[in-house]
Amino acid sequence: MDIYVGNLPYDIEESFVRETFEGFGAVESVKIIMDHETGRSKGFAFVTMTNDEEARKAIEELNGADLDGRAVKVNEARPKSDNPRQGGGRGGFQRGGGNRGGGGGRDRRPNRY
Repeated sequence: MDIYVGNLPYDIEESFVRETFEGFGAVESVKIIMDHETGRSKGFAFVTMTNDEEARKAIEELNGADLDGRAVKVNEARPKSDNPRQGGGRGGFQRGGGNRGGGGGRDRRPNRY
């Protein structure tokens, strides 16, 4: 079973995550997600456990647990969507088009003084 682990400390190491989950059963893999631009952790990881029952126990016990001063969020990972921006992605923001006026708020009436 694939498990999502969020709100991790940014300096956490894969070995620490692995050891934490191995307390519940066999861990197949641990993948800490890194920011490609900064090389720093994004604060979440995916753990794959070989036994679903052990994975559910880990989720139940670790969700909300304090890990290095942070309450981690642990749940079953959802499948990756084919469209990462499905459902709007921009919160309904629309670009371009329309008459936006002009003049930066200036009063366009002739000066009568």
